[in-house]
Amino acid sequence: MTYFDRLHPWCIIRLLPKMQRIVVARFRYRGQAEEYLHVLRRLNPTAHHILVFDPPDRHLPDAIAAAILLSS
Repeated sequence: MTYFDRLHPWCIIRLLPKMQRIVVARFRYRGQAEEYLHVLRRLNPTAHHILVFDPPDRHLPDAIAAAILLSS
């Protein structure tokens, strides 16, 4: 997860056929994401978009620390 992704946990995802998906945009605040979702739904009412919260992985720093300890 990039630094930008960690700072912007709210995602708008477009659902595609065959269980595929595309992240359309990421936002820092839920209100901004909801407003953009309303715009997307007005512009393309046939497309399916959802709003999800993608929290940063809290265990990643521990995994990196463990890898450093094992490599030394």
